[in-house]
Amino acid sequence: MPFHYLALIVAIVTETIGTTALQASQQFTRPLASVVCVVFYGLSFYFMAHALRVMPVGIVYAIWSGLGIVLIAGIGYIVFGQRLDLPAIVGLALIIAGIVVIQLYSDTTPH
Repeated sequence: MPFHYLALIVAIVTETIGTTALQASQQFTRPLASVVCVVFYGLSFYFMAHALRVMPVGIVYAIWSGLGIVLIAGIGYIVFGQRLDLPAIVGLALIIAGIVVIQLYSDTTPH
């Protein structure tokens, strides 16, 4: 796997951990979760910057934010008991479909 894709995957995972910690921090009132949030967002941007060396910013951001949204929605459902209705699930599926279209058919992204 090319390094820029690995860096993007790590950026997505660390952003998802940071966002989970943001929810757990209860508006930055819990110090440990607050520190985890800030550290993992910093790591996410660091690794996203590596992906940006090869990939266009719009594509990187679309994949990073789109997969982050889907992952955090799943974590919200499993960990925090936040329910998803049918329109939310359809919307999340459309986000995934958009990312698949970019990856399979766009010449903008190096494969």
